Amino acid sequence: MTSPTVQPWPHLSSRHGEDLRLFRTRWDTVRNPRTSEEMERIVCETPDWVNVVAFTPERELVMIHQYRFGTRRIEIEIPGGLIDPGETPETSAVRELEEETGFAAKRWTRLGSVAPNPAYQTNHCWHFLAEGAVPSGTQDLDPGEDITVEVMPQDRVVAAIRSGEISHALCITALAHVLDLRTG
Repeated sequence: MTSPTVQPWPHLSSRHGEDLRLFRTRWDTVRNPRTSEEMERIVCETPDWVNVVAFTPERELVMIHQYRFGTRRIEIEIPGGLIDPGETPETSAVRELEEETGFAAKRWTRLGSVAPNPAYQTNHCWHFLAEGAVPSGTQDLDPGEDITVEVMPQDRVVAAIRSGEISHALCITALAHVLDLRTG
């Protein structure tokens, strides 16, 4: 049985809603190509993000512990954050690693990007591999951050993902580029 080909939905108009710091709402009026019905859909115009998988020279991972308002718990994550206006993803990755952890790396590799939620967000999250990461200074945290750093063996990170202790989907997608996360 063959499915019909999915078509793009014609965009009829847009109106902007509230700017909520991390994203700006936009209401798009679109037409369903299958039914011709017009409907309004919300879109969050969100800046791109970066995540950094940072390995020390001993091949341990530089991880952070950070309170997250959405889950209301301290999460174990990899360093990362918003790409500032005018920054490249690479520049942002270097900056975020240094600001959040006080580490700097010798070798950088772009691992690709993912769309965090294309159902209603416009952004991408860029993943980078930082190798040879060593302490280079002190953290330079934003007022809304309170982060502790832990260097963890790879097997401990994999076990934390499998147990659900590490649950941030974007961190896991970045880690999946360099770690074997298969169960069993």
